[in-house]
Amino acid sequence: MEELIGGVWHRLVTKAADRRHAKAAVTLDEIRKTAGILFRAFGGDPGLELSASPEVRHGARRRVLERLAGSGDRIELAWRDGAALRLPLRIDLFPDRVLNRDLYLWLVAITAHACDDRMPWILRSQQATLDCLWNFPGLSGRYNRLVQNLLPLRPDPAGMPPDEAAQEHAIRRALQFPGTVTALPPSRRPFQPVPLWPHPEPPGVRTASMSCGDGDQERPSGSRSFSVNNRRKHLTDRTETPDGKNGFLLPFRAESLLSWAEYIKVNRSLDDEQDAGNAARAAADLERLTVTRDGAASATKLRFDLDLPPAGADDVLLDEGIPLPEWDWKKRVLQPDYCRLQVMVARDSSPRELPEELRRPARILRRRFQAFAPARGWRKAQPDGEDLDLDAWVSHESDRKAGIAAAARGWYRARNEPTRNLACLLLADLSLSTDAYVSDTARVIDVIRDSLFLFSESLAAAGDDFALHGFSSLRRNHVRFHQIKNFTEPYSAGIRGRIAAIKPGYYTRMGAAIRHAGALLARQGSARKLLLLLTDGKPNDLDRYEGRYGIEDTRAALREVRRLGLRPFCVTIDQDANAYLPHLFGVNGYAVIHRSAQLPQALPLLYARLTQ
Repeated sequence: MEELIGGVWHRLVTKAADRRHAKAAVTLDEIRKTAGILFRAFGGDPGLELSASPEVRHGARRRVLERLAGSGDRIELAWRDGAALRLPLRIDLFPDRVLNRDLYLWLVAITAHACDDRMPWILRSQQATLDCLWNFPGLSGRYNRLVQNLLPLRPDPAGMPPDEAAQEHAIRRALQFPGTVTALPPSRRPFQPVPLWPHPEPPGVRTASMSCGDGDQERPSGSRSFSVNNRRKHLTDRTETPDGKNGFLLPFRAESLLSWAEYIKVNRSLDDEQDAGNAARAAADLERLTVTRDGAASATKLRFDLDLPPAGADDVLLDEGIPLPEWDWKKRVLQPDYCRLQVMVARDSSPRELPEELRRPARILRRRFQAFAPARGWRKAQPDGEDLDLDAWVSHESDRKAGIAAAARGWYRARNEPTRNLACLLLADLSLSTDAYVSDTARVIDVIRDSLFLFSESLAAAGDDFALHGFSSLRRNHVRFHQIKNFTEPYSAGIRGRIAAIKPGYYTRMGAAIRHAGALLARQGSARKLLLLLTDGKPNDLDRYEGRYGIEDTRAALREVRRLGLRPFCVTIDQDANAYLPHLFGVNGYAVIHRSAQLPQALPLLYARLTQ
C-alpha cells in the first residue's frame, strides 16, 4: 500500500511540476536535414556534424514543485565545438509547435556566427544576436516572437533576492534590446538558463568512438546497433585502467557506499554480462560518464580478431606498397608518403557463371543498356580500309569514261567502331561493417556483391570502359586495395569469380583509396570519367582516422580527383549520410539508397542517369 500511494504521489507531483508541452514537441530528427542545410547557408563550418547536446545541471533556483518532484535541474543547450554542432534532442518549451521549430532554426542561425570566446557570455550572446539579425533581417520576426513567449516562462524578478533579481533584469533587457547590457551583475546563485542563447561554458564532450591507440580494437564502422536516442553525446572523464587486482571489501558503514553514478577504479567482468540493457539505460541517465581503456574489452565483447591472416591464406599482393599522402586538417598540411597502399587480387577465385537469382534482372538490364551502345557502321571513301568501296569505284569509273575529271578520292571503306567515350571506376567499401545483416538472410557484403554483378552486366552490354576495385584498411600502413577488374580486362567468368570472392575486410581509410582510384581513372583517354564510390558508412580506422580527421582527409582527396578532371559520385546505404556527404560530395554528388535490398538494381539505373 505504501508503494502504491508513493507511486501515485510521485506521478501527481511530477505532472504538476512539469511545464513542458509534449504534444507540441519538435525533435532533432525532424529538423536534422533542414538544420544542416541552414547552418551551412548561414555561414557555419560545413565540416561539423549535427548531434544532440547532453543534459547538464544548471544550478539555478527551482520552483517548490520542481524541488519536490526532483525535476527541472537539467537542461539541454546549444553550442558548437571543433567536431559538432550540438542542439537539444527535443524542444518542447512552448505550447505552440511552430515556436518550438522556430527556436531550433534560431539556434542554428546564432551558432553559425563565430564570436570571440574570450568575451563574457552576456556580451558574446548579444553580439551573436546582433550579427545574426543584421545579416539575416528576415529572422527578426521569429526572434521577437520567441522573446515575447520566453519572458513569461522565466522567473519573476519580484519574487527573487536582490542579487538574483538584478541578474534576471539584465538578461531580460539583453534579450529584448541586444547590445544594451555591458555586464552581468554578480549573484550567489547561477542564473536561469537562456534557451535562445548558446551554452555559457560549453562542457568538454568526447565522441563515443574515441581515437584509438595502436593496441585497441574498436567496433566495426557503421554499426547499426545504436538507436536514435544514442545520438546524444555524454560528458566524459577519462581515467587510468584498473591495475588488474581484484577488489575486496573492508569493514564499512552502509551510509558510506557510493552510488552507481560514481566511478570506482576496480575490475569489473565484461564477459557474458546479462545487464547490457540496464547498463544502456543507466548511461542515458548519467550526466557524466567516466571511461577507460583496458586493451581487450572490445575484442572480448565483439568476439572477432582483427589480426592480418597469414601470407599464405591472404589475398595475393601485386606490389610492395604504394606511398600516398594524407591531409591533416588541424595542421592544414598534406603529409607526404603518410599511408601505404597494397594492391591485391583474390587468391581463391575461380571462373563462375552469374548466380541463378540474378539472371532474370540481368537480362532486363542488358536489354536496357544495349540501347546505349552506339550503332556500328562503315566509313566510306577512305584512303585505306578493310574492304573495297564499290560505290566509290563505280562513281570514279563512270566519271572517267564520261570524260569528267574525277577528284582524288578513297576507294576503301573502314569499319566504324563508335564509343560513348566514357570510363567509370567503381570503388566498393569492403570494410568490417559490411559483415552486418540488412535482412534475415543477407548481409551488406552480399548486397554489394549482387550490385557488382548487375553493374558489370549492364556496362558490358553498353560497351562502356569500366573497372571494379574494393578497399579496406588496418591503420595507415596497410590500406588494402582489391583489384576485381581493371580497364584492360574484358568482363568474363574470371571477373565474376573475383566478384564472388569479395569478403568483409577491416576499416575504411577512404582518402588513400580515393587518391589511388583517381590516379588509375585519370590515365584513361576517355573524355568523361566517373569515379563511383559505393559505401555504407563514414571514413574510419583504428588510429586517429576518425571523426573530423577522416572526413577532412576524404574531402581533400575528392578535391584532388576533381582537379584531375574526374567526376566523383557516392552511393550509400547509410541512413545518416545526409549529415556528412554534402560536405564531401556536394548537394548533388551523392545518393542515399534507403532500402539496402534495392541497391543491386538501383545502382545500374543510377549510373544510366549520371551518364546520359
